[in-house]
Amino acid sequence: MIQRSRPFTSILLTGILAATVAIPAAAQAPAAPQGGAAAAPAGPPPPCGPGLSDKNAAPDSRCFELRTYTVRPQGPGSLDLLHSRFREHTNRLFQKYGMTIVGFWTPTNKPNALIYLLAYKDRAARDAAWKGFQSDQEWAKVRTEMNVGVDVEAIFMSATDYGPMK
Repeated sequence: MIQRSRPFTSILLTGILAATVAIPAAAQAPAAPQGGAAAAPAGPPPPCGPGLSDKNAAPDSRCFELRTYTVRPQGPGSLDLLHSRFREHTNRLFQKYGMTIVGFWTPTNKPNALIYLLAYKDRAARDAAWKGFQSDQEWAKVRTEMNVGVDVEAIFMSATDYGPMK
């Protein structure tokens, strides 16, 4: 079990972790995908991408966003419905708005969860992509028809200067 998770952990920790900031779902501008306007974060948004002052961050890093969706036991919806929503609709819409999908994972030690990683040119591109995605008419329809109650955690990251992924 430990051996199985080491490559994923090693890639994340040595390849793209430099500046990380976790924000609770309630504080995210583009919060949980099931709708409703969330409050804007207090203060400036967490930094990620190129130009960070962190001495270990790659100056040419993209902005990475690691998102974990945990399906609420009381619903609505299910983990299978969430997978279907990504498979059939969300991925295409992410690409429409310039989000680079790095990958999706199902954690073996966290039931009812989906983890995925997106990349953007910089933080401004990330914010613009989510703004477009959240206001998309097709997304509003899909979100209503395939409603899944989730708790969302987002971690913003920049690549290290020594890691393979930038």
